Formats: sequence, structure tokens, C-alpha cells
Amino acid sequence: MAIDKKNNAIRTFDEVALDDGFLVLIYKNEGDDVDTVMKAIDSSFIQFHFCLKGASAFKFNRGAYTLKINEENSLLLYNPQQDLPIHLEVNPNSWLVTILISIKAFHALFSQEADYITFLSDDNKDKKYYKDGRISPSMAVVLTQIIHYNLNASIKNLYFKAKAYELLSLYFNRSEETNNEHCPFLVDETNVIKIRKAKDIVISRMAEPPGLQELADEIGLSLKKLKEGFKQIYGDSVYSFLFDYKMEEARKLLETGGFNVNEVGLKVGYSTSSHFIAAFKKKYGTTPKKYLQSIN
Repeated sequence: MAIDKKNNAIRTFDEVALDDGFLVLIYKNEGDDVDTVMKAIDSSFIQFHFCLKGASAFKFNRGAYTLKINEENSLLLYNPQQDLPIHLEVNPNSWLVTILISIKAFHALFSQEADYITFLSDDNKDKKYYKDGRISPSMAVVLTQIIHYNLNASIKNLYFKAKAYELLSLYFNRSEETNNEHCPFLVDETNVIKIRKAKDIVISRMAEPPGLQELADEIGLSLKKLKEGFKQIYGDSVYSFLFDYKMEEARKLLETGGFNVNEVGLKVGYSTSSHFIAAFKKKYGTTPKKYLQSIN
């Protein structure tokens, strides 16, 4: 696989071969100009692209077709009929992580769950596949850990392999995605609008969110329909959703470097730092202070 790369203080490209047919690529462009990365990829590989920061664009057919990927979005590409070489234009202030895995290696990961992965079915295994989506908060943490890797070089391969598996597990975690297609509740668009309003309310008042009954009264739904509808649309209960949202906001605020732990806790609704630290550790498995150390 041939590769062109720029590698200096503000533009970096790193490639880590984890196993035969399994690679992780990391792009960081902290400069002021668009950077171009090119890599030959044959048709046997599935490509998972994750844009954690900024935006970039994939060029195909010698630039005749462009596919953009924006901040906090993912892109899955697979075409067994033709090679899909990477021709990536990385915008300034952009971070991306790519996982490349051969279809053979990928099948081995999901041999017990092949029916659940859509493009592994007998009908689709020889068809090209494309899917874009949002990066979940838990995926964002793993991506940040990959990008800011600062452990001993001797364990780099082991660490990246563990993180790549974790990232793929989160990507295909059915509990994080809601199947709206067969939701009878969603037949009523009025109710959908009310549930979305409920989400906006708890986010806007995350420091002092309303009680469930108060929230139900405010949007004009019964408590039962609020609970059922919120679960169907967002895949979680109201307060579990709010907890995840608050922790993601806290993580982003910490990464800016503009706030200390106490200030971040207050901004997301925790009156004491000890409660915020406990909540952050429950979500991410580490304290805010240690998380900051890991990315610095």
C-alpha cells in the first residue's frame, strides 16, 4: 500500500498496523492550509472514518466525486467491486481516525452476529455499502485517547488494537441507536415534536432539570407517553439521556483548557466538585483531572 504523507509540527499522519489486514490511521492538521493524504486501498477492505474535529473531504474518481465528513460524524465505506483508494483533503484544525480492516478479518469479529450486521448478509456481501452517522459520546472518548496516545512505545500496538476493537464495538452497539422504523409512537408527528421539545427543555435547563411530571405537563403529554416516546426516539430514559449529554458537554469543556474541574462541574449542573467527579468517573472510567492529563 503506497502512501504520501506530510509530517511536521502542525501536520501529522500516523499509521499503525495492528494485524494482517487491520490498520489504524490518524490524521491531524493543526495548520492553516488544507492537507492532502493519499493511500492505496484495495477492494477487500472496509473503511471506517471518524472525524472528531473540523471537517474533511474524500475525493473519488480523480476528484470527479467528493464525499464530505464533518465534525463528530463517521463514515463507513465498502465496495467489493472496485478499489477505494484514500484521497483525503484534511481541512485546517481537523482530526480524523480511520480503521481499515479486511472483510475476512471483519467477518471473524462478527461470526456469531453476521445476521445483525446488514452488509454481511448473503444478499449484500458482494454489494457496495455506505453509511454515515454521528459519533456517540463514548466513541468520542476512545477517539480522543487514540489521537492523544502518550504511553510507552513498546505497547503502542497493543493499546491501539484494544482501542480499535472498543471503537468498533461502540459503533455497532445496537443499544446506542434507536430503530425508529417500527415505532408505532412515531406515526404521530405531533407527539414526535413534543418529545423533541422535551429534549430541548432538559438540555436548556440541565443545571436544574424539571421533574418528569412537570416536563410531561409542559409539553402536553401524559407521563407514560413521555417516558415511552423519549425511549423510542432517543434510545434512553430522559435522565439517562441528560446524564450522557452533560458528561459529553463536560468533556468538551475540559478539552478547551479554559475551565478548571470545579467550573466545568458547575456549568453542567453539579453544585459540588465531588459529585461531578464521581459522575464523570462513572461515565468515562476516569476522573476529570486524569482525563486532562491523558490528553495533555
